[in-house]
Amino acid sequence: MTQQIRALVVDDSQAMRRSIMYALQRISGMVCTEAQDGAEGLKKLTQGRFDLVLTDINMPLMDGLKLIHHIRQATDHRGVPIVVITTEGAAADRERAMNLGASAYLVKPVQAKVVMDTVRDLLKLD
Repeated sequence: MTQQIRALVVDDSQAMRRSIMYALQRISGMVCTEAQDGAEGLKKLTQGRFDLVLTDINMPLMDGLKLIHHIRQATDHRGVPIVVITTEGAAADRERAMNLGASAYLVKPVQAKVVMDTVRDLLKLD
């Protein structure tokens, strides 16, 4: 039996969450939970255990950069890989996210294969 991998997908666009989850669910054992902004994402993180977080940057209430900051401050989740998937393609945005502790930075539109490959690399899956 394959081990369950729990991913939290945080994006204010439902279509984007669906598309990311569609890609992730092609990875064996992947179970996705969705949140529509950083605040909801943080709440779900404190209520459960996740192996991976995928987040957008531009969201209402709490943006992805604040979410990354909060995750890296929490001892429980400090080591969880965080993949940023955003429309922000500027080097400064990428640098800011990586400095806060993001593990990978993908610019939309992103292909399912790129999401899957990135996740497999971070989680060291075959």
